[in-house]
Amino acid sequence: MNTSDTLLPNWLARCAENFPRHLAIRCGKVRWSFAELDQQATRLARQLAAAGVRRGNRIALLAANGLPYVVTVHALTYLGAILVPLNTRLTFEELRWQIRDVHASHLLSDTFYERIATDIVQAIPELIQGTLQVEPESNDIVLKGSDEDLNTPLYILIDLSATQAIMYTSGTTGNPKGVIITYGMQWWNAIGSVLNLGHHHDDCWLACLPLFHIGGLSILFRSVIYGISVILHEKFDPVAVNIAICEDHVTIISVVAVMVQRMLAALDVNGSQECYPSTLRCVLLGGGPAPRPLLEDCIARSIPVVQTYGLTEACSQAVTLPPADALRKLGSAGRPLPQVQLRIMNEDRPAISGKPGMIYLKGPSITPGYVNRPAPTAQAIRDGWLCTGDIGYLDEEGYLYVLDRRNDLIISGGENVYPAEIESVLLAHPDVAEAGVCGQLDVQWGQVPIAFVRLHVGHDIGPEALLAYTTQRLARYKIPMAIYIVDHLPRNSSGKLLRRELLDLLEKF
Repeated sequence: MNTSDTLLPNWLARCAENFPRHLAIRCGKVRWSFAELDQQATRLARQLAAAGVRRGNRIALLAANGLPYVVTVHALTYLGAILVPLNTRLTFEELRWQIRDVHASHLLSDTFYERIATDIVQAIPELIQGTLQVEPESNDIVLKGSDEDLNTPLYILIDLSATQAIMYTSGTTGNPKGVIITYGMQWWNAIGSVLNLGHHHDDCWLACLPLFHIGGLSILFRSVIYGISVILHEKFDPVAVNIAICEDHVTIISVVAVMVQRMLAALDVNGSQECYPSTLRCVLLGGGPAPRPLLEDCIARSIPVVQTYGLTEACSQAVTLPPADALRKLGSAGRPLPQVQLRIMNEDRPAISGKPGMIYLKGPSITPGYVNRPAPTAQAIRDGWLCTGDIGYLDEEGYLYVLDRRNDLIISGGENVYPAEIESVLLAHPDVAEAGVCGQLDVQWGQVPIAFVRLHVGHDIGPEALLAYTTQRLARYKIPMAIYIVDHLPRNSSGKLLRRELLDLLEKF
């Protein structure tokens, strides 16, 4: 394929040409058309250029859901710079580690996170800091203290092979890894999704997932690829989401199971209705297998839940269950999107229908690898096939059922929590000899992490002190719900920790 075959007109610029007055983004009381969003992005791009941002630079972004985030994403596309979204729930140490690991040249933040950004820059002096702010009169997004560089050329073509973002996702065996997200991945994921879900010109996608997650970020690109509107919420609030669905003609929303549970509970408290208007045509449900009672409740209320299976390495969706199959295939994640190949392998052989095995994915929406991680990349991707680490099976019709998310992965409120990361923090404590972490079922969050610890002989520390220790070193959602002091941890003959047997230790408490 020639290089020219991979170039497409800038998606936002094309929307500004084709649908200049169509609503692109609504956030709070601010409403921008595609033409207005494009003006904001090009202006900020020139300001970032004046601040030294160049093509190929890796730009870390620490900001809440909001207009500064949206404009920055598109401004970096115009400059050919690479977005590095930072999870705002991480601790200072976790943020600093990721920024160093990715070799970011700049750290941008909104005004809310400016102080944290300043502290990080003090710890990494070579990092260039920039603050994004909203002008009070015009609501324009500007880079604080920066003029525009009118001489910097903006890229009006998008190279599908170019890296759009580096998004960190925790690994099961140590530090997080930066997943390479290309523009081609965003394009093919959007195309695969729309072929499955359909396209209406008046579609309005409600974005209440964090934009630093692939499920949130991909909505921004689907908007400019499809030419549809986005309503952006700063954070998830079930009452606000329900109001938006009922009053703002929302047609699609992306959520995880715990969010749907809270939305339905809010409907019941309100008492005025038990369902949503017919304008809502798709509730895209990801973030791990959904509880069967929740799915049955949605079906009873005629809520169009569309289950999906995906991961950061697949640029969000990879497998989706159409609404027409919701009753017939209850509990299934569906069939692969048109651009995705899927296979289940059991001991290096294709598994027969109904037999569990490792889930593998292949296609143009699958990551080419992890940044600066040749060994993990080679281990995860072979002949173009991504080993997801997840266990599932295909039924006789080719519908996927996910049994476990990455063996030991804990899905808590839609957030990925990896036992090894928590264990490494606990093992750093001088009193701790061994640590094991697993997930425990939880009505609100789906799962929560709990930890089992064996102390060094002669040492004495209580669970409360260990919890306080983890609180200083882990994001809130990663902190164990409980820590138990035990005499031993279950291991196999080679000494490997058997996390699946940890819950059995609760019988002693």
